[in-house]
Amino acid sequence: MGGSYREAGVDIDEARRAVELIGRAAASTATPSVLGGVGGFGSLFRFDPGPYPEPVLVASTDSVGTKLKVALALGRHDSIGVDVVNHCINDIAVQGADPLFFLDYIGIGTLRAEVVQKIVGGIAAACSAAGVALVGGETAEMPDLYRDEDYDLAGFVVGVVAQRDVIDGSGVQAGDALLGIPSSGLHTNGYSLVRRLLRPDEWTKTAPGLERTIGEELLEPHRSYLDEIRALRRAVRADGGDLLALAHITGGGWSENIPRTLPADLAVEVESGSWRVPPIFSLIQQRGDVADGEMVRTFNLGIGLTAVVRPELVDAAVAAVPEAVRVGTVVPADPEQQRVVFL
Repeated sequence: MGGSYREAGVDIDEARRAVELIGRAAASTATPSVLGGVGGFGSLFRFDPGPYPEPVLVASTDSVGTKLKVALALGRHDSIGVDVVNHCINDIAVQGADPLFFLDYIGIGTLRAEVVQKIVGGIAAACSAAGVALVGGETAEMPDLYRDEDYDLAGFVVGVVAQRDVIDGSGVQAGDALLGIPSSGLHTNGYSLVRRLLRPDEWTKTAPGLERTIGEELLEPHRSYLDEIRALRRAVRADGGDLLALAHITGGGWSENIPRTLPADLAVEVESGSWRVPPIFSLIQQRGDVADGEMVRTFNLGIGLTAVVRPELVDAAVAAVPEAVRVGTVVPADPEQQRVVFL
């Protein structure tokens, strides 16, 4: 029986090498507010509340879920970090927050520094694109919990918003317009179902209606909406209004996420056909004979963000973000119906 940590399956030397590589990636995202580098027991971030009267910190955490199984099967680890960053940033941006800093957690069976470097490289790239500092994280080698090269990935983001600028949906009224902004694909939701319907041996092949392989479609990174949210808000404020509600269409699809952003007595009617549904969703539905109701409660169907604005501000919003389309209307809720009704 071995008496070293390495013989128990944990390679401290490889972990040290991974930390060195991570440190380089993290350093590329540093802002003047970051004090020190990766490697301390805690991460130091100097916060100036000056630009945010009555500042409110907004935090979120999430994982990539079983999309990781696709990345592992195809040996693609460079974009999965983008997924976790953008997912977390979207979750706080829909409440009006500007992201400040990000941390990651990687639990892995057998630590390979180069794989971790690719994962964190994607994280750093997404952080840099958003102007967010990657201030630290944790990489844990746990061979008794994860098999071989399997790993899990989670992210943590903290942002800030002035209390007066929090977007909470309280001002939404019947008659308001529901806008949608396209997704880049499945984002990070529905993969447990997708992997049952689209077999791994198909992931390197294409299918009717797709311009890329199925695997490339499935690994398309989760899109960030930070810039679009900022542009929308500037535009509607310039016309004397504001964004009333924003929903990030993630786990639970349309059915679960939009109601979270509305007063309890309101619902939305969605105009089917008002946007293009990417072919990957049609393939999934056809392959599994998935009911329409199951599709809208599982997937984003090509719209990753919805926004509620006064109807007279729709033109200003679309002018600021040309991808945005009007997809529905806010209506009084009917106790006998779902709060997201597709027409």
